[in-house]
Amino acid sequence: MTHQLPALPYALEALEPHISRQTLEFHHGKHHAGYVTNLNKMLEGTDLETKSLEEVIVAVAGDAGKAGIFNNAAQVWNHTFYWQGMKAGGGGAPAGALAEKIAADFGSYAAFVEQFKAAGATQFGSGWAWLVLDGGTLKITKTANADLPLAHGQTALLTMDVWEHAYYLDYQNRRPDYMTTFLDKLVNWDFVAANLAAA
Repeated sequence: MTHQLPALPYALEALEPHISRQTLEFHHGKHHAGYVTNLNKMLEGTDLETKSLEEVIVAVAGDAGKAGIFNNAAQVWNHTFYWQGMKAGGGGAPAGALAEKIAADFGSYAAFVEQFKAAGATQFGSGWAWLVLDGGTLKITKTANADLPLAHGQTALLTMDVWEHAYYLDYQNRRPDYMTTFLDKLVNWDFVAANLAAA
């Protein structure tokens, strides 16, 4: 199977002024597309060529000899997931069962925000901050480079990309401003709630 670059779930300018059209053109159209191209080249003629993206990731996770395949496959997955976790007019506190679960497992939405921002702020270099379901409990994790919860038996519910290319054109070195904007203005809580309900 040839892996495809999925279309963004919104127009390139839909997240402005928080994330610019220019950022999405580079981030989706160059970075994400590059991972898809590289992955397809690496899989060509191998026994992984017919596998789904998730099957490829699980098959090569932890195999140092296949780190290139893992990195590109995981980055295709991570970016596709990241796009879906944002929407125009998003952000703020969630409602319903998700809000109740966050309050139960973190104590409050404010405590979740504090921990999520801390994960993003303390991820040295490139990586991701995650809200995951792990053994029935919501947890905040962070991963370096392309690593992702799927490789650790966790279910991803939300991710925030903290690679510099995710925010540098709009926020320069102000990662904390990007993280605040992500939570206050962009998170698609409907997507997160659907992931929780399906877990």
